[in-house]
Amino acid sequence: MQIIGVLDLLGGRAVHARAGARDRYAPVQNAAGWPIDPGNARTLAGVYLDLLGISEIYAADLDAILDRPPQDAVTSELASLGAPLWLDAGIRSVDEARRATAFGGSRVVVGLETLPSFDVLAAICAAVGGDRVAFSLDLRNGRPVVMRRGSVSPEESVETLILNAVLAGVGAVIVIDLARVGTGAGVDLAVLDQVRASAPGLTLIAGGGVRGWDDLARLAQAGCSGALVATALHDGSIDASHITAARSL
Repeated sequence: MQIIGVLDLLGGRAVHARAGARDRYAPVQNAAGWPIDPGNARTLAGVYLDLLGISEIYAADLDAILDRPPQDAVTSELASLGAPLWLDAGIRSVDEARRATAFGGSRVVVGLETLPSFDVLAAICAAVGGDRVAFSLDLRNGRPVVMRRGSVSPEESVETLILNAVLAGVGAVIVIDLARVGTGAGVDLAVLDQVRASAPGLTLIAGGGVRGWDDLARLAQAGCSGALVATALHDGSIDASHITAARSL
């Protein structure tokens, strides 16, 4: 299992995401239990890669997700560090997906929250290659978070949403419950079981609420290939030894 270090970016700074309340996110001030320059994304990524030994990072451009100008300078700097970059930048079209790859995204993350339709997702997979596209099943308290003016219904079942993503051609699925992010609430294993059953051949990544080693072991048992982690890396609950050991799960 791979531990993927998450950077939530807002206004050019790395912020501490908590329960999806984006208006209250504060700059990250600690990494691996040590103080850092508040909100410095480059420093935080350096801790992930150089101190903790993480090999892949995930950048969530919250400005772009909120339909504001994207933080291209920050994401380009992160991409320049050389580690594979999963880029979640509120992608709503083929042009935006191509733009994400141009700014260094090795994996383009298309979130349910900003997806107009599964036809758009299929077009993105055809344009940039499905193996480079990850569909993020965005949930809040177990319910789908969908685009207000999109064609995806919030009443769709997890199984239907995942089946549509598979048919669109994605190579990976991310499951994240925004209400659990940064709260230490743990991950929703029942939803992961549903997704794994619906998409047995795809790379499955879990995020939101990962607390420590026990959660990593549970995710591996649930068939996850990786975990998105932020808070547990900031406070030291998951350290370099855990990250090394997780690769053998």
